[in-house]
Amino acid sequence: MNGPLRRTDADEVAAAVDHVAIDALQRRYADLVNRRAWGELDAVFAPAVQITLKLVTRPTVELVGRHAFGEFIGPAMERFGFFEFVILNSYVEVWPDGDRDAATARIFMCELRTSPDGGERTEAFGLYRDRYVRNDDGWRIVRRHYRSLAHFPTGTWLGLPDDLLPD
Repeated sequence: MNGPLRRTDADEVAAAVDHVAIDALQRRYADLVNRRAWGELDAVFAPAVQITLKLVTRPTVELVGRHAFGEFIGPAMERFGFFEFVILNSYVEVWPDGDRDAATARIFMCELRTSPDGGERTEAFGLYRDRYVRNDDGWRIVRRHYRSLAHFPTGTWLGLPDDLLPD
């Protein structure tokens, strides 16, 4: 048969199962962040995960390895009395380029937080661009690129990356 490659019913079921597994992985990440359970990062990140953080308040941060991320994020969150990580929307693409052990996602997220005494409330909005790989332990994040989108109450609004804007 000529023309585009068609997935079989079995392929569609397998893709749906992978999509659900990646969704669960994203939610597990949100759960461990909200609980500040940095010892559980191995359940979501590959050992040598590459993480880029483009932040509003400081220069870009490059991290390699889940332990480096834990060492960065743990102390950073100590300045908040209340902290809640919320996934606002997630778009997952399983098997890009036909690789059944790979996936990508865009995650729009929000951090709801207060100062230690609860007196000041802030909100930070951002975008994760993730790459996932399936290994013997299941799906893991191997590449994460974070970009701040907005921060309140400062009113800082960076807008969407150009490649996400309609033509």
